[in-house]
Amino acid sequence: MNKYSIRILATAIVSMALIAAPVVTTAYAAGDDNPSPPASSKKGKKNGTELIPSEQSGQYAKFAEGYHAAYSTIYDRKDYAGAIDQLKALGHDDNAAVANLIGYSYRKLGDYKLSQVWYERALKADPNHVKTWQYYGLWQVEQGNRDQAQYHLSKIAQLAGTDSEEYRSLAAALEKPSGTGLVY
Repeated sequence: MNKYSIRILATAIVSMALIAAPVVTTAYAAGDDNPSPPASSKKGKKNGTELIPSEQSGQYAKFAEGYHAAYSTIYDRKDYAGAIDQLKALGHDDNAAVANLIGYSYRKLGDYKLSQVWYERALKADPNHVKTWQYYGLWQVEQGNRDQAQYHLSKIAQLAGTDSEEYRSLAAALEKPSGTGLVY
């Protein structure tokens, strides 16, 4: 999926979520940038393959806003370290989408060990999270693990099909000769 399509999709998802969310006004104490995760966060609703906080928790809109801000920090400003801080501050490290973006940010910073930890954490949270299979597959390509990347590609085909942007992106990376550096 290209960056523009990702932005459109993310904006559409957040917009739909905010439209569907009940109107709630919540006051936060000054300096409370890292609230405790809502008690119902693991019981949240499914949005595609991503677990998000329950709308009834009162944290839903704040989560969506924080996730969107971190997403923009990554893809618009390329501030990966700042995005990691924003994502961790959401207090939902068990969310596959959050863990995946943390892994992506560490990968873009060149910290492959931490990136791997976060990709694996994302897949533990949701073994069917297609975007993680894609990004972790790209990680595998960058590390020279082409057989593992091929496995990730087959997993994406199984979950999302061969016409998906995630499949096409990883397949294109695998077509490039080894040693070409960062692929995405």
